[in-house]
Amino acid sequence: MMSQQGWEQRTEWPMAGAALAFLVAYSVQVLVQPTGAWGALCAAVISGSWILFVVDYFARLYLAERRLHWFFRHLLEFVVVVLPAIRPLRLLRLVAMVTVMQRAIGGAIRGKVLIYTIATSSLLIYVASLAMLEAERGHPDATVNSFGEALWWSMTTVTTVGYGDYSPVTTTGRFIAAGLMIGGISLIGVVTATIASWIVEQVAEEDSAKQAATAREIEELRYEVRRLTDRLPLDPLRAE
Repeated sequence: MMSQQGWEQRTEWPMAGAALAFLVAYSVQVLVQPTGAWGALCAAVISGSWILFVVDYFARLYLAERRLHWFFRHLLEFVVVVLPAIRPLRLLRLVAMVTVMQRAIGGAIRGKVLIYTIATSSLLIYVASLAMLEAERGHPDATVNSFGEALWWSMTTVTTVGYGDYSPVTTTGRFIAAGLMIGGISLIGVVTATIASWIVEQVAEEDSAKQAATAREIEELRYEVRRLTDRLPLDPLRAE
């Protein structure tokens, strides 16, 4: 039977492709607001991608060696893939999409701190902007009515600047804001940990290189001592 690690390795990029299709369809749905066949197509892609997220989660749960332990360690993923079945919570599908894409992107560019930071931050801000625009647009008291305003709000929120010129007025919008704040703090923590890990690896590699160079020098000195010793006469009296 396939292991959980084998499943993740085989499905990593297909799931990333599904997440990308989800993001494109959701972007078109929010920004263009298509109707008719195009609207139905976007809805089908979004629903189909989310079903793949659900299948991926339960496959990894089934293949886990200690299922109960894995379940409790990934309880947030369970909430993310199950609760979107309730229509008011459908925006949680975005969290599943971000998780899947980060799993693939993070593994591909691990160690490249700058690229990882830019990719993750951009994805988080873009998704939050789309979600906020969908939640707030159309409300009579809304201050966020365009994607530009939503993007500005996301950037000021995730950086904890918070000018206050744009703020959510709907319950869904406030949940998105809370999620973005937590996501921003988590992102800072991940970036900090990544940088620290990279520095430790660089120092360790430098130490290993120095140790190897020192070992070579010691071995060369030993060789030189042996060579000089071999050239010396065994009996000093005979040498005289």
